[in-house]
Amino acid sequence: MQSILIIVFLPLLAAIVGGLGNRALGNVVVKSITTGALFISCALSWPIFLGFVAGDATASVVPVLQWVQSGDLSFDWALRVDTLTAIMLVVITTVSALVHLYSWGYMDEDPDQPRFFAYLSLFTFAMLMLVTADNLVQMFFGWEGVGLASYLLIGFWFRKPSANAAAIKAFVVNRVGDLGFMLGIFGTFVVFGTSSIPEILAAAPAMSGASIGFLGYRVQTMDVLCILLFIGAMGKSAQLGLHTWLPDAMEGPTPVSALIHAATMVTAGVFMVCRLSPIFETAPVALGLVTFIGAATCIFAATVGTTQWDIKRVIAYSTCSQLGYMFFAAGVGAYGAAMFHLFTHAFFKALLFLGAGSVIHAMHHEQDMRYYGALRKHIPLTFWAMMAGTLAITGVGIYWLHAGFAGFHSKDAILEVAFARGTETGNFAFWMGTFAALLTSFYSWRLMFLTFWGKPRWGDSEHIQHAVHHGHDAPDEHNPPIQEDAGHDVTHHVPSPEEHDGTAGYHPHESPVAMLIPLGVLSLGAVFAGWVFSHAFLDDPEFWGNSIFYNEALIHEMHGVPLLVKLAATIVMLIGLLFAWLFYIRDTSRPEKAAGQLGPIYRFVYNKWYFDELYNFLFVRPAFWIGRLFWKRGDEGTIDRFGPNGAAWVVQQASALASKVQSGYVYSYALVMLLGLVAAVTWVLF
Repeated sequence: MQSILIIVFLPLLAAIVGGLGNRALGNVVVKSITTGALFISCALSWPIFLGFVAGDATASVVPVLQWVQSGDLSFDWALRVDTLTAIMLVVITTVSALVHLYSWGYMDEDPDQPRFFAYLSLFTFAMLMLVTADNLVQMFFGWEGVGLASYLLIGFWFRKPSANAAAIKAFVVNRVGDLGFMLGIFGTFVVFGTSSIPEILAAAPAMSGASIGFLGYRVQTMDVLCILLFIGAMGKSAQLGLHTWLPDAMEGPTPVSALIHAATMVTAGVFMVCRLSPIFETAPVALGLVTFIGAATCIFAATVGTTQWDIKRVIAYSTCSQLGYMFFAAGVGAYGAAMFHLFTHAFFKALLFLGAGSVIHAMHHEQDMRYYGALRKHIPLTFWAMMAGTLAITGVGIYWLHAGFAGFHSKDAILEVAFARGTETGNFAFWMGTFAALLTSFYSWRLMFLTFWGKPRWGDSEHIQHAVHHGHDAPDEHNPPIQEDAGHDVTHHVPSPEEHDGTAGYHPHESPVAMLIPLGVLSLGAVFAGWVFSHAFLDDPEFWGNSIFYNEALIHEMHGVPLLVKLAATIVMLIGLLFAWLFYIRDTSRPEKAAGQLGPIYRFVYNKWYFDELYNFLFVRPAFWIGRLFWKRGDEGTIDRFGPNGAAWVVQQASALASKVQSGYVYSYALVMLLGLVAAVTWVLF
């Protein structure tokens, strides 16, 4: 297991070399160092994971160094390797390595490539540090590291105002969640007297039912701790209430979106809940909250995804929705199913984001799907890759053959286990998840139909020509980008080919090989990952060891649910596909008519349930008002007025008075001297 040191610290070394060497080393050298480091880490991660799958590996802890010794607080920096860690290692290093390779083609024209690749490697190191943590403080170190790296990457194009705003938004919203996470860690240390994760998990069952006094009430200790920890997970994994940063994170380069949404930052919350699953099992109220928030996020994001026009934003809301599935799976006690969906989701979500980047690259950085159409003949390899990702996320498969794409095995299992749980929150999660599966199918096929089918809507339009010259997704210092959705109407109108003069003078093109290879590899994961690993994740308690709480009875009940429950996801998937075909292939006038008929409901969903507007009213505007109050009345009106400005005014007035005494006449100075002499004599005598 000593290879874990190389896996974790090689990306950090590459980030340091690439970041400090920067342009002195040159683009090719920095890209080669960082990409090579990630492929080495990836190559070393897979044998560890496959060893746990085969039952040949055992959990271990590799010490790095002594870290903190302060009173009762004592912990070392050590890397924990067990089944849960092994899963995250292959997810993080595989997706990150492919994103590095993909970025060779996608970022080829960017002048700051060394900085970009250094940030990517730093991001990967921080996430690896998080998932290998043996204590909560070390986990928090990685937790904050991915927050920092996400800020740097989302705001990579710092000359783009919307990217800066999105980076700040992600940073601030995550600090809200991190406050809860910090309080949870502090409380856990107070209760258990240690930050060691194995010691805390071993002692957790004995704390079940314990209570503490708070504001005159008795509350369950473990519920309080788990709710605080879950607030941290809500921020990192963009659950309802703290989700607003995630869709805006697509302001960064597309490879960043794939890395954040598929393998790193957003999976941290799910991982943390599963890592601490024995603690959460002692907190039924907290588990109910996890289930409810996950199910609510699942349906919320799915509804919004049906109305968005930006191809990356649709996939971003898809991520938010799929994370909801993972959380309500954990909430009903199926932590293995949650991690299984995290594993499969990494492949097809990275595939969809990188595929979207290939489409954007082909369309000269146009991201609005209303200006796509008929692209499958022009970029066939990208089309088939995105088709594999769409079949995976919508859960296409045949139950009787136990064969299907990745999402068929993992997402269907989550719905079955939520139904099998039999609780009120479990039933709520099942019905919300089933309806979200219908919407997932609809918006996923909507994306495919608008992008690859129909007639071309990209031609000589003023909009597309503006995008060609200025680019949404790849601005440079000479041509600042147009603002997101600038000039786009809020209706559901899809432009006809006649509105855009056909395809004259405009030719989409397939992406370079460096971008297509990752699409091919991820396509294999989207097709086979669920089928190959479903038994290990869902039905093999020995695979998990002691890395999570495994409820074998619940999994047994999952396999015994009625046939209609097992087929529910497939049925709603077909319904979603049918509606998408009717609206965007059969009769393209239907979307606009439906939007007009729905009216306020459509605007409510299109505007993301007005969460941004609500937060602006409740938090942003009052914060700015308070800031201006302290600035104008406090700083300028009081401190400056009576402090430096007041002192400067006194000096100025005194100087003006003194200058009048300095007349320059000898007799004036003689008079002053005489008066002074008289005063001195008078003082001596009397």
